[in-house]
Amino acid sequence: MKVNQAEFIISAVGPGQYPQDALPEIALAGRSNVGKSSLINRMISRKNLARTSSQPGKTQQLNYYRINNDLYFVDLPGYGYAKVSKTKRAEWGKFIESYLLKRETLKVVMQLVDLRHPPSKDDQAMYTWLKHMNVPVIVVATKADKIPKGKWQKHAKIIKDELGFDRSEPFVIFSSEMGLGKDELWELLEAAIGWQQPGQDLESPDESEASEKVSESRAAD
Repeated sequence: MKVNQAEFIISAVGPGQYPQDALPEIALAGRSNVGKSSLINRMISRKNLARTSSQPGKTQQLNYYRINNDLYFVDLPGYGYAKVSKTKRAEWGKFIESYLLKRETLKVVMQLVDLRHPPSKDDQAMYTWLKHMNVPVIVVATKADKIPKGKWQKHAKIIKDELGFDRSEPFVIFSSEMGLGKDELWELLEAAIGWQQPGQDLESPDESEASEKVSESRAAD
């Protein structure tokens, strides 16, 4: 997808503030500082549309970014709330859970994990919960530029093993600095929302070819 327009829409604190235009939504989940804002900026080829919170782990909003009037990226609050009380953590958990289970326009969740480190207990819990609830998920391993390329697959294997990763599902190694994984991830997201290139012929290649042959035959007659 070529991004021609991207804009921040709202920091929603409840369903009453969610957009009502029925565009497909793609959520980003991950611990604080895993690189969600950097991934958004790389995917839309902008430097600072999505900004990191000045207080990581203390943001309780769903940040909506509209892309090309085709879809929304929805940046969820980072999990692993070290500076938050158990009561507040439970409230936020219910808030996010309600969105993930009840939001009809949500098409897929990108769960971001740091390629450099084994997944945290929160990473494991989130992935297990998404799978249990049948929420479509793409695991994205960020910050690949921080370790040598020769170690990427070793680290990816550790993450997959500890998550209990379903190997039939997509796993993308990503670097916001290098742009690594951007095209692969866009292809997966386009498929998830059923996006089609504007002006793309709806006929299959075979159908198109057959149509051309019929036209040629009629012309010959």
